[in-house]
Amino acid sequence: MKTPSPASLRPLTTLAALALAASTVLASTELPPDSTCGFLHHSGDSLPRLTLTDPGNHAWIIQSSPDLAHWTDLQTVRVYNGSLRTAFLADGTGGTRYFRSLYLSTPPDSLSTTALALDLPATTANYANPALPATFRAQPILGQDNTPAANPVTDAGATLGRTLFYDKRLSLNQTLSCASCHQQAHGFSDPAKFSTGFAGGLTSRNSMGLANARWYQRSAFFWDERAATLEIQVLQPIQNAVEMGMTLPLLEIRLAAEPFYTNLFTRAYGTPAVTSDRIARALAQFVRSIISTSTKYDAGTASNFANFTAQETLGRQIFNGQAGNATCAACHGTDNFVPGPAINNNGLENPYLDKGLGAVTGRPQDEGLFKVPSLRNIALTAPYMHDGRFATLEEVVEFYNSGVVNHPNLSPPLRNQNGTPRRLNLTPTQKAALTAFLHTLSDTSLPTDPRFSDPFHYGP
Repeated sequence: MKTPSPASLRPLTTLAALALAASTVLASTELPPDSTCGFLHHSGDSLPRLTLTDPGNHAWIIQSSPDLAHWTDLQTVRVYNGSLRTAFLADGTGGTRYFRSLYLSTPPDSLSTTALALDLPATTANYANPALPATFRAQPILGQDNTPAANPVTDAGATLGRTLFYDKRLSLNQTLSCASCHQQAHGFSDPAKFSTGFAGGLTSRNSMGLANARWYQRSAFFWDERAATLEIQVLQPIQNAVEMGMTLPLLEIRLAAEPFYTNLFTRAYGTPAVTSDRIARALAQFVRSIISTSTKYDAGTASNFANFTAQETLGRQIFNGQAGNATCAACHGTDNFVPGPAINNNGLENPYLDKGLGAVTGRPQDEGLFKVPSLRNIALTAPYMHDGRFATLEEVVEFYNSGVVNHPNLSPPLRNQNGTPRRLNLTPTQKAALTAFLHTLSDTSLPTDPRFSDPFHYGP
């Protein structure tokens, strides 16, 4: 074990006068790589606080001294996912006190328990048997379910997957997690046009939302569908040189060194073995468990949409082709708003700078073909398209209204009988109505649902 090293020193007066303490910070002698450490105190607090940024997830010993020569251990704390802010008790002896924190290169196993590392409910959350609307339990949505028989969603498996999804250990320098680019508050997408990788580089495509990924009939993933299954897809960003830069053998070693992880793997699979296959299966289970069915649209299905405003009703009619010249439902069908067996070219440009599926297959007939994700929570997942070119839903609607570009592979729903691109030619009122309808597809509970949130402890 590495000898503990002083990380930060700050002189403080008696506990009753901490807010008036001297603010001189003595020079740090050593810190773990990319770490910061400091002591804070505010007049409204009764206790000082230690704040840590520590990608290495070390254990830290808080010590106190009256003279910088004689030190007393006060508390040992552990960083579990890169950062911690915790209050601690001073020794109460009065007079001027100094505090410092020392890190341990290898945390004791006693500090790596599931209860200490994670804020999980006493009863395991229900991932395996979610309440679903009747339309999700019947065709055609039933046939869109891409869950393989060999990897059904289980409560323990999805709990492990949730932990992995938020864990920065999955990136080489332990600074990024899956959730860094798929943020719950934004429908599990990234509000940036392109996501920032572990070393500061940018991805080449926008991160699509993950809600209802379980229902995609073609089963393939990524914008260009290069991953045949979700189980294959979830491991690729981890290994991508721009995104997370990790290797699977190193990840297995890193996770297996954490007792709380071997406990989670045992709960999910019966044994503590940490393997890439198990990691993939757990992540896929969690992603498939991210289900959105509590929208204004869903509430309206039981009452023939009596809860809709006149504007939203008009927008729904336009979407379904009952008014105007729109064909939205052709590519975003069913109550899940996903395509059937087709992958589509929506006429963004000609030629395509990013050839989509065509770059994977090398076939000219596949140029510009991209996955069509569900429109559920579309108002949360801006910007839009594979390259994030549209910042607002209004821009998206206007594109389909007037901007579709002719292309040899343009999908049939976007082409007139004479072969020209189909223009919706909606009035301003109709465009506003269509946008209003799209907003009814957002699930207001999804951005804060604790079943899908970060489970790690970061301090009180």
